[in-house]
Amino acid sequence: MLIATQHGKERVLAPLLEQELGVVSWVPSDYNTDKWGTFSGEIPRLEGMKETVKQKCLEGMKHYGFDLGVASEGSFGPHPELFFGSCDYEMLVFIDTKNDLEIYESHLSWETNFSVEEIRDWDSISRFSKRVQFPSHGLILKSPKSEVIYKEALNWDDLKYQFHGIQKEFGSVVVETDMRAHRNPTRMQVIAQTAKKLVQTIQFQCPSCGLPGFQIGYVEPGLPCEWCLAPTRSPLAFHYSCVRCSHTLVKKFPLGQEKQSPEFCMNCNP
Repeated sequence: MLIATQHGKERVLAPLLEQELGVVSWVPSDYNTDKWGTFSGEIPRLEGMKETVKQKCLEGMKHYGFDLGVASEGSFGPHPELFFGSCDYEMLVFIDTKNDLEIYESHLSWETNFSVEEIRDWDSISRFSKRVQFPSHGLILKSPKSEVIYKEALNWDDLKYQFHGIQKEFGSVVVETDMRAHRNPTRMQVIAQTAKKLVQTIQFQCPSCGLPGFQIGYVEPGLPCEWCLAPTRSPLAFHYSCVRCSHTLVKKFPLGQEKQSPEFCMNCNP
């Protein structure tokens, strides 16, 4: 099985996939996945996450001659429900070209250090860096219009040298967390959580025809608030469907709860 990555994701993907699916994984040393977009902005991502991760996986499989492949894509920004925080949204795809099978799984987590600031002095960047767990987590330094970009500060001396170089020429520095997986252990753990969900989905066979990957086709919102009983945006039911025989299954209260906390209710906490 090909793992289409250049940023070390095989560290969490390979052991799980090999143990649970009985495959032997391989990671190319020369596959440039940055061409589908970079977090630092030099190369924009032109397609949505699902199309991007599919292209990344299929092109790698074709180039290196594999009929099984896995690829990952991530996105970061404001949490859709907890507006005061950021989130990490990860997506994985498993593709089996022999059996014409594509299985997607995603995971939304607020466990992220994602942050961006424009800074003019060393004390401010020092506070920012400590807050986002540098140097165990990487940083990206840019001039205000991205004329200069540094990604490889490994220690405080590197960071200080790069910061003062940009600050002296441009007056301020845009500092942001490096969200590449090999420079962000927090993100790597979210990818691992997504991979566990992917394996569970692959192993969930259609009750009718036995096809692997009996997937959620639709998430029905409306879990009632435990205070006012008004429907929230949280899942009330998962609607599973088979891509081969169209068998369907509805599972109510899929997250194991029949009421939602009022903090997620637009009526109690608008």
